[in-house]
Amino acid sequence: MTDAPPGTKTRELTLVRVFDAPRELVFQAWTDPAHFAGWYGPRGFTTPLSKIAMDPRPGGAWSACMVRDDDGTECHSHGVYLEFSAPARLVFSWTIDGGPEEESLITIDLADLGGKTKMTFTQSGFLTEGERADVEAGWTETLVKLAERMGK
Repeated sequence: MTDAPPGTKTRELTLVRVFDAPRELVFQAWTDPAHFAGWYGPRGFTTPLSKIAMDPRPGGAWSACMVRDDDGTECHSHGVYLEFSAPARLVFSWTIDGGPEEESLITIDLADLGGKTKMTFTQSGFLTEGERADVEAGWTETLVKLAERMGK
């Protein structure tokens, strides 16, 4: 597969997970700093509550700073909420400092499975397949941490 021409965003990442938790709790995990701090970031990173800011409403900003456990290196991410439909859907922009140069779009759709929740995570806006693959590895680890927090 070849890279897209400059300025063209074609690649998309979709991850589907089922959590043993009610939809409202999974939605809170994405929008409440106290919950977010418990799982955001791949293994080897911690996201301190003091380094998270969230204004969860359309047009509200969010930011988080993951800290590498072994050396304290900080990794900042941020964006703006575009859609906030509790507890079913959340759409926000996502930029990670020092990562992909372009802002991407994340959509979280949550389906109620009678006490469990099916989450469909979609991120779009990648310029290259390599960029998408790198981000997929990070989100895959991060969502394992979310599953652990939600009880699988």
